Amino acid sequence: MKDTALSETAMLASLRDIRLPPETPGGLVAELAVASGLAGLAALLVVGLLRLLSNRRAVAQELGPTDPMAALADKPEAERRIALLHLLRARAPERYAAIRGDLYRREGGIEQKALEAEVARLV
Repeated sequence: MKDTALSETAMLASLRDIRLPPETPGGLVAELAVASGLAGLAALLVVGLLRLLSNRRAVAQELGPTDPMAALADKPEAERRIALLHLLRARAPERYAAIRGDLYRREGGIEQKALEAEVARLV
């Protein structure tokens, strides 16, 4: 290296253009490929972030009272019956399968008190 400073014209002449010349192979096609790749990567990141946020919200909604029977005490009878049937299906699917056909009969299948007692025994 030299100990003397370069003149302004020598310094400007030594600077190089940072852009590629337009006749590079694959110029426009390569730029389009890079742009679409970066857009795809950004879309994957956004989808991953949204999925993470939606899973946390779903877990937060599932958390409720630890005793499901206590949570059903203040609901109307029709809603309580449906919730009890959902609990029975989750905890004892074989018993739910046995009474499923009777649920659509005019009498309503299993009585409310018997259903509550059966679900309380499982919980």
